[in-house]
Amino acid sequence: MRYTMKKYEDEFKDKIIRLHLNEGRTLLSLSKEYGVNKATICNWVKSYREECQTNPIKNGEKDYFKENLQLRKQLEELEKENRFLKKGSGILREGNRLEKYHFIQKYHSEFGIRWLLRKFDMSPNAYYNFLKDRKSNYNAQKQATFVCIKEIYHEQNGGIGYRNMCIFLKRKGFSYSKLTIHKYMNNELKLLSIVRRKKPGYVKGDVHKVFPNLLKQQFSAKAPNTVWCTDFTYMYLQNGNTRYNRSILDIYDRSIVATLNGKEITSQLAIDTLKLALTKVGKITNKIIIHSDQGRQYTSKDFTEFCDNNNLKQSMSKVGCPYDNAPIERYFNTFKNEFLNLFTFKTDEILNRAVYDFTYTWYNHVRPHSFNGGLTPFEARHSIKTF
Repeated sequence: MRYTMKKYEDEFKDKIIRLHLNEGRTLLSLSKEYGVNKATICNWVKSYREECQTNPIKNGEKDYFKENLQLRKQLEELEKENRFLKKGSGILREGNRLEKYHFIQKYHSEFGIRWLLRKFDMSPNAYYNFLKDRKSNYNAQKQATFVCIKEIYHEQNGGIGYRNMCIFLKRKGFSYSKLTIHKYMNNELKLLSIVRRKKPGYVKGDVHKVFPNLLKQQFSAKAPNTVWCTDFTYMYLQNGNTRYNRSILDIYDRSIVATLNGKEITSQLAIDTLKLALTKVGKITNKIIIHSDQGRQYTSKDFTEFCDNNNLKQSMSKVGCPYDNAPIERYFNTFKNEFLNLFTFKTDEILNRAVYDFTYTWYNHVRPHSFNGGLTPFEARHSIKTF
C-alpha cells in the first residue's frame, strides 16, 4: 500500500504558527490538540521564519508576534505574582523553611515547582530531599533541640540570649554555633531575651579624686581577693518604695563576694557590705584594693577609716566615667535584665531572699560568664570544667 502525505490548507498552517509565535503555545500541546505531527509544525515555523527574511510584510508580522508574546508573558507573570503574594505572604514573613516546602507541595500545579523555588530562593535539591524525607534524622534532632531551648528559656524567665543558650545546650549534650542558635531562637522559635532599655549617655563631671585610680581599666587579677569592685543600684517594691543594693565583685573571677540591701544609700550600708565580705573570705594577709566611684558614701570619714583599719586600699573612678568601674556596672546590668525587671516584690523580706538567691546561687554557681570562657565564677575559681 502506497503512503500519501497529508496536505493542510494554508489558513490552517497560519493558525498553528500564530498560536505558537503569538500566544506562546508549545509544539507538543499544538500537536496533541490538532493531531499534527510535532516535526511537521516545526517545519512550518522554520519555513515561516525563512520567508520573513525576504518578505518585509511577513517580517513585520513576526516582530509584532514577538512583541505581543513578551507583553502577554509579562502580564501572566504579574498575575501569577499577585496570586502568589495573596497566598504566600504569611510564609514569606515567617521565613519557616518547612512551611515553604508544604506550600510548594500544595500549589506546585498552579505556579510551577521551579517558579516557586525561585521565589523562595531555595535549591531544587533541598526540596526533593524533603519529598524523599532524606533529612528525617536531622529534623528529629532539630525538634529535640527546640524542646530543650524552650525549656531552658522558660526556666530562666526569658532572661538569657543566644550566647548563654549555647553554653546551657552544651551542658545538655547539644553542640551548636552561636549563629545557629541565634537563628533558631529569633527566626524560628521567636524567643527573644528580655533586654532593658538603654540609659542616656553619661555626662562627665569635673575631676575630683579623693583616691587615685589604681586599676586604670585593667580589670584582671592574678589571684582571688586581691581586687574588688563595688557600687550601689536602686530597686523598687511593689508599693513604689525605693530600696538600694550594694554589691562587691571580685575582679579575679567576677564572683559576687557580698551583697546587701538597705532602705537608704548610706556609708553605713557600704561598711556593712564590706564587713560581710571580709567575714566570708576570712583572714587576709595581703592588702585588698577596693575600687568604687566617687560617691559620698565612699569618701566619707567613716568609710575611709574602716578601710584603713581593715587592710583595704581604696581606688576610685574618674567622676562621671562608668567605664572605670565596668565589671560591677556589667553585673548590675545582668542583675536587672535577668532578675530584677522580671518580678515584683511585695515586702523587704521577699526582695532580700530573692536577691540573695539570684546572687549567691544563680549568678555565682549556675550562670555561665563570658569572662570565664563560659564557666561560672565558682567553676573558674576552682578550675572545674562542666563541658
